[in-house]
Amino acid sequence: MNRLYLFIMLFFIGSVMVFAQYTDVINSNKPGFSESPYSVGRGIYQFESNIFLRSTAITTTFSKPQSLGIDMLFRTSFFLDKLELNAQLTYQKDKIAFKNNFTSHYFTSGLSRMTIGAKYLVYQQTYKDNSKEIRSWKRKNAFDITRLIPSVAVYLGMNTDFVNAIHKTGSITPKVGVLLQQNLTQDFNVITNFYYDNIGTDFDQYSYIITLTQSFSNRWSAFFENQMVFQKYQNNINIGAGLAYLYSRNLQFNTSARFLFEGKTQGYYAGLGVSYRIDKHQDPFTELDNKGKALKETPISNYNKKQSNFFNRFLNIFKKKAKGSRTRSKKSRKTKSRKRRSGISGLFGKKKKKVKKDETEIVKLEREIKELEKEMKKEEKEKGKN
Repeated sequence: MNRLYLFIMLFFIGSVMVFAQYTDVINSNKPGFSESPYSVGRGIYQFESNIFLRSTAITTTFSKPQSLGIDMLFRTSFFLDKLELNAQLTYQKDKIAFKNNFTSHYFTSGLSRMTIGAKYLVYQQTYKDNSKEIRSWKRKNAFDITRLIPSVAVYLGMNTDFVNAIHKTGSITPKVGVLLQQNLTQDFNVITNFYYDNIGTDFDQYSYIITLTQSFSNRWSAFFENQMVFQKYQNNINIGAGLAYLYSRNLQFNTSARFLFEGKTQGYYAGLGVSYRIDKHQDPFTELDNKGKALKETPISNYNKKQSNFFNRFLNIFKKKAKGSRTRSKKSRKTKSRKRRSGISGLFGKKKKKVKKDETEIVKLEREIKELEKEMKKEEKEKGKN
């Protein structure tokens, strides 16, 4: 146990440069229990849900032989692409059984988990693209040994105690973890998680999860997973498999089944889930000069600044309305012009000259942009000739 704790703490110490985490299609952790080290990226609001049924044999004295519920995970990133914030809620109905000389039971429902956490990608492994190798068939088809080195993320979460009485630990407890992923091929990857949960309580536990995922096409993928949980009074093991179907770039369906070995009892787990994301991600764009340095002011940036001022926004709204307007009688036009003179639109009449100036500046900027494009094309042709 001490060695595992030391191993986890060592991974929390270092950090290195990483890259953006956004992907064109949804990147869901479902239907597995493991978690990828990669975040969803800025501007992504992702919801992952799973309806499950868990059933085990009734043991002596006290047990929870059956649970029916829904597990929900919300993921997003506000500040950095490599930093993800998430919240996990599990609501379930539990069967509580007592077995002594006779067996009795009752049902209770409520939250069994409410965890708020964050993960940070400290290292992202990069791989060579051997498909472009044309000189050697052996090199093109050789295994890249760097694929054995995983991408690494660290996780920190807090388990709140706003849960049902049978799931309470007595206080808010921390949860820490190390998340690893190895992309052994373009279609096959291995995810490994190490967790230390409910730290500082009698319910503390160590666990690891290993998930193997194989993609068969752009739509279908399958997984095989093994989870081991080490607790004070018993150890739990579950072995599962499942399928995921990508319906669209922002929507995924999944299903899974597991065999449970909880202490001396056995049982099963079945789940059916949906993952959906709202994609508001925008890639940052920076213009560079010939030396590769960022340009602070360019005709394009100046043009965007002009476009974002109040008068241009007002002018654009006015233009949109003009396009959608219908022809009316002369009488209605006269009454409308009177209203303009005496109403709110009359206030903007004073700014009319300034709006015209802005329009002329926009035209000038557009001309400058066209001239720059022509110069760039000439430079490219000259480079091509040389």
